Amino acid sequence: MHTLAQKIIARAAGRETVQPGEIVTCRVDLAMSHDSSGPRRVAPMLDSLGAKVWDPDRYVIVTDHYVPAEDKDSQQILRFTRDWVRDAGIRHFHDEEGICHVVLPERGHVRPGMLIVGGDSHSSTGGAFGAYMFGIGATEMLGVLVTGEIWLKVPGTILIEWMGRFPDGVSAKDAMLFLCGKLGMDGGQYQAVEFAGEAVAALEMQERMTLANMAAELGAQAGLVAPDATTRAWLHAAGAADGPDADWHTDPGAPLLAHHAFHASALAPQVAAPHSPANAGPVEGASGQEIDTAYIGACTGAKLADLRMAARILRGRRVAAGKRLLVAPASLRDQQAAQSEGTLHALADAGAQILPIGCGACAGYGQFRFADGERVISSTARNFKGRMGADSSQVWLASPYTVAASAVAGRITDPRPLLEESR
Repeated sequence: MHTLAQKIIARAAGRETVQPGEIVTCRVDLAMSHDSSGPRRVAPMLDSLGAKVWDPDRYVIVTDHYVPAEDKDSQQILRFTRDWVRDAGIRHFHDEEGICHVVLPERGHVRPGMLIVGGDSHSSTGGAFGAYMFGIGATEMLGVLVTGEIWLKVPGTILIEWMGRFPDGVSAKDAMLFLCGKLGMDGGQYQAVEFAGEAVAALEMQERMTLANMAAELGAQAGLVAPDATTRAWLHAAGAADGPDADWHTDPGAPLLAHHAFHASALAPQVAAPHSPANAGPVEGASGQEIDTAYIGACTGAKLADLRMAARILRGRRVAAGKRLLVAPASLRDQQAAQSEGTLHALADAGAQILPIGCGACAGYGQFRFADGERVISSTARNFKGRMGADSSQVWLASPYTVAASAVAGRITDPRPLLEESR
C-alpha cells in the first residue's frame, strides 16, 4: 500500500517502491522556468560549465513576471529571454500568454504521474493534475538542466479530506485560507499534501489548481489531487497526450503522516488579514473594514473560474464610488474565453479596470503596485508585507466572490447575501 506521491516518485526513480525518508535520484519529466527565474539566472551558470540543456524538448519557458515591460530593465530581461530561447533551441516557449502555472496545463504540458520541477514557489499547482511538481531554486535548476535528474527525500503524505459539498459563495480559496489559519504556514512540513473527499471530487479543474497552488502557503513541497474523469476530460480538451500509464491514487490503508477531515458544508467565506495567509478567519471577523482597492489577479485568483465568480457578484451592480477594482486575467486563453462569453464585459460594465495578463501586482511587478497606506482586498495567494507595493500598504486575502462583493460595498463584505439577491 503506497501513497500517490510514493508511486510517482518511485516511477521517476526507476524503482518498484520507495519509502518516506529515503533519498532517491529521479529522472525529471519536465522543467519549467519563467522570465524571472529562467535564462537570466541559469544561462551564465550553464556557460561557466560549458554545458547545454539536457533536453530542449523538456524545458518549458514562460514570460509572465516582467510583462508587459514597464521599463528598460524589463525590456532587457525579456529580450535576453527570447534570444536565449532561440539560441538554445527551446521548443516550448510561451511568450506573454499568461502566468506559468496556468499556461503549463493549458498547453497540455502537465499530465498525471509526471515528476516536474519549476523555478517558482507556486509550481505545486501541477499537482492538481496528479503530477508531482514542486518549486526549486536556480542552482538546483542548473543541475536539472545539465543532468535531467534531481535528488529528493521521499515525503510523507498529509491527507486533507473535505467531506460533503462547499456551499454557494465558498470556493477553493476559502478552503485554503481556512487551512492556513488552522494548520499554519508550516502545517505542510515540506511533505506532500493530498486533497481528497467528496467536495474536492466535485471541484472543477481550475478550483483544484487553487488547492494545489496554495499548498505552498502551507509549507508543503507538493499539493496533490488524484486524477479522475474530470482531470482527463480537461486534459484531453487541452490537447494533452496521455501521461505515464498507471493507476495514480493513494491506496486505501497506505501509511499517512497525518489525516485531517473537515466538513465542507460548514465552511464560511474566509479573509486573511495583513500580513500572512495564516491570519485567516470567517469573513465576519473582517466585515466592515474599509478598502481603497479590490484586486482580482494571479494564478490563484484570476483564472476563468475566478473571473466567473466575480461576475456573478458584479452583474447589475457597480463598484462603490471612490473605490477601484483592478482585474488582471491569469492567461490569454482565459481572457479570451471570458471575453467571448460576456464575463469580462460584466466586470468592465461594473467599473472594473481590466489590466494586462501576467503576474502583475501579485509578484510586485508592473505599474499597479499599491501605495503607502493603501488598503486592498485581493484574490492573490500571499499578502506578505511589502510584496505587492509599499511596506505600509495593507492587503487582505479572500476569494473572488468576497473581493467582488467588497468592491461593490467599498468595505470587506460577505458575498453570500449578494448572491442570494441575484437569484
